[in-house]
Amino acid sequence: MNNFISKDTQKANILIVDDESMIRDLLENTLARTGYSCSFAEDGAKALEMISGQTFDIVVTDIDMPVMNGIELAKKIKSKFTADVIVMTGQIHSYQYDEIINLGASDFVEKPFSPREMVLRVNRVVRERNLKLEAQKAHEELKDSYIDSIHRLVMASEYKDEDTGDHIVRIGEYCLLMAQKLNLSEEYKETINYAAPMHDIGKIGIPDKIILKPGKLTFDEFEIIKTHTKIGARLLSKSKSKILQMAQEIALSHHEKFNGLGYPNQLNEIDIPISGRITALADTFDALTSKRPYKDPYPPEVVYDIMKKERGKHFDPDILDIFISNFDQFIEIRGKVGTFEGEAFQDYMLSERDQTS
Repeated sequence: MNNFISKDTQKANILIVDDESMIRDLLENTLARTGYSCSFAEDGAKALEMISGQTFDIVVTDIDMPVMNGIELAKKIKSKFTADVIVMTGQIHSYQYDEIINLGASDFVEKPFSPREMVLRVNRVVRERNLKLEAQKAHEELKDSYIDSIHRLVMASEYKDEDTGDHIVRIGEYCLLMAQKLNLSEEYKETINYAAPMHDIGKIGIPDKIILKPGKLTFDEFEIIKTHTKIGARLLSKSKSKILQMAQEIALSHHEKFNGLGYPNQLNEIDIPISGRITALADTFDALTSKRPYKDPYPPEVVYDIMKKERGKHFDPDILDIFISNFDQFIEIRGKVGTFEGEAFQDYMLSERDQTS
C-alpha cells in the first residue's frame, strides 16, 4: 500500500460519508494508512454539520443514505464550500457519470471498489486540487505585481500635487463602494477598483507650474490642464487588459459633467460612461476633503453641501443620491486612508477656484 502514498496526502483532510459502517472502516484502513487525515459521518446531514465547522479538502460520499442523500449533499457542498467531492454508488444503473460530474463532483466511483482504486482516485483529485490552488496563487501574485506596477506609474504622475499615494488608493475604494451600492457585477467592481486610480495619469504631461499653482488658473492654463484627460487616454490606449481599457475610459471621461458642460468632449447624461460618472464624484469628494496647493481640506458638512448642489449639474442624480445616502461611509474611507486634517477645519476658507466654480 505504501507504493500509493502521495507527497500531498499529509496536507489533505478527507471526510468519508456513508451509512454502512463496513465501508467507513474499509476507507479508514485504506486512506488513513496512506497518510490522509480522515473523519467520518453516517449521513449527509451530519456531514454538512461537520463541514460547516471544519475545513475539508475532499468529501467522499455514498449516494443512497438516510436523512440527506449524497446527491443533495454534493449540491450543497459545491454551492457553499470549497471541498472537492468524490461520489460512490452501487446503483450504477440509476446514475450516469456525466450527471454526477455536472453536479460539480470531481470523480465517480462504482461500488464495490478495490482499496487500490480508491487510493488512486483520491490521489488524483488531491493532486489536481493542489495544482489548481498553486495556479490560483500564481495568478494572484501576478495580479498583485501588475497592480503594484500600475500604482507606481500612477504615483509618478501624482507626486506633483500629492504628498503620498493615499489619494489613488482612496479613489479606488470610493469607486468600489459606489459600484457595490449600484449593484454592479463582481467583475465590474474589481475592475473599477483597480482602474479608477489611473484617472489622472495624464497629469504627467502637464507643467509643474500649472499643477502646483495656488491661485485661480488663467484661461490658457486651464486649457492646458484640460489636456491631461486626452494625454491619459492616449497613454492607456490599445491595451488588451480590461483594467486598462476601463482606465482609458475613465481618464478621458472623469471631467465630463452630467449637464454637458464638462471636458474634453462635452458629453452629457448617460453618454458619459458610468465609470466616468462614478469617478467624477469620487475625485471631487477626495479633492474637497484633501489639502491641495490652492486649498486646505473642507469640513464634511461643507463638502456635503457643495456636492449636493451639483445634483444634475456636475453629477448624475442617481449616483449622487446614493453617495448622499452613504455619505458617512465615504467619510469613513477618507479617514482611514491618509490624514484627514480636521484641525484645519475651523480656519478653512473656500478657495478661489471653488468660489467661482
